[in-house]
Amino acid sequence: MSNKIKFAVVGVGHIGKRHAQMIINNNDAELVALCDIKPKEELNIDNFKVPFFSSIDDLLNSDIDCDVVNICTPNGLHAEQSIKALDKQKHVVCEKPISLTKASAEKIIFKSLQVSKHVFAVMQNRYSPPSVWLKNIVDNKLLGDIFMVQLNCFWNRDKRYYKKGNWHGTKDLDGGTLFTQFSHFVDMMYWLFGDITNIKATFKNFNHKGLTEFEDSGIVFFDFVDGGSGNINYSTSIYDKNYESSITIIGEKGTIKVAGQYMNEVVYCNIKDYEMPELEATNPPNSYGEYKGSAANHHFVIQNVIDKINGKSTITTNALEGLKVVDIIERIYSSKE
Repeated sequence: MSNKIKFAVVGVGHIGKRHAQMIINNNDAELVALCDIKPKEELNIDNFKVPFFSSIDDLLNSDIDCDVVNICTPNGLHAEQSIKALDKQKHVVCEKPISLTKASAEKIIFKSLQVSKHVFAVMQNRYSPPSVWLKNIVDNKLLGDIFMVQLNCFWNRDKRYYKKGNWHGTKDLDGGTLFTQFSHFVDMMYWLFGDITNIKATFKNFNHKGLTEFEDSGIVFFDFVDGGSGNINYSTSIYDKNYESSITIIGEKGTIKVAGQYMNEVVYCNIKDYEMPELEATNPPNSYGEYKGSAANHHFVIQNVIDKINGKSTITTNALEGLKVVDIIERIYSSKE
């Protein structure tokens, strides 16, 4: 009898295939099913030798034995499909964001508590060595009081990404640039410094008119509830390719900047009585052919799910943290001046 944790993946686009491959690569996991509304022949998934379903309802009502359902569908479907899986007594791994509204995220959490199943929010950037290092620095208060935090996210997403008939760029299924492209970095900010208040924001759509139903760029100012001020500058209107994802932290006892295209390297560290250690190299970004995403750390996500179910670990990013990211983004969008 196998003791492997059994996974089914719903949504077999770029990120769903990544989940499926990481499950196959893990000796303690077993991929038991795939699901997508597109015909199997169009998905390039012949290398995954598992049953295929055309709807999540068909999957959940089948006799397939699975412990975990990975939700890798368009953002606007995450909440509904997570709740369906929980209703069938499955643990859920939900790609970012876990929903597009705080209210729907709350419903996910309520259902998970009701059925005593776990919800894992996918925020794989937390596993990158600079992120782990930053968390240790902040939690140990090596910077003293935090004065200012600046988050810069400058990526490219062009007409190749926002193809006609695709869910990308739609308000109902995509939700907006902060949800789809930059929620990882909002999560990083929340993970390090907590909640924000006194939000003021402006948004522009510079070169995606006719391609998206929302902004491609924004400037956001705020205060942290626990002290200090911050701002986020973001855009997907960068020419040709991703330019930068960076965080600059100015504190009472030091200054740090983590930058690179994917917040993958420490470029400045000056902290009182502190010597910068040598960090492990960050994994390369997820590559999707015409564009690149965040760090390729999904194997850590799958391992965390297995360890939690087996009672060996806590959840790296729980549903409440996923809710807070949605809540912060929702409040940023509603603060438009």
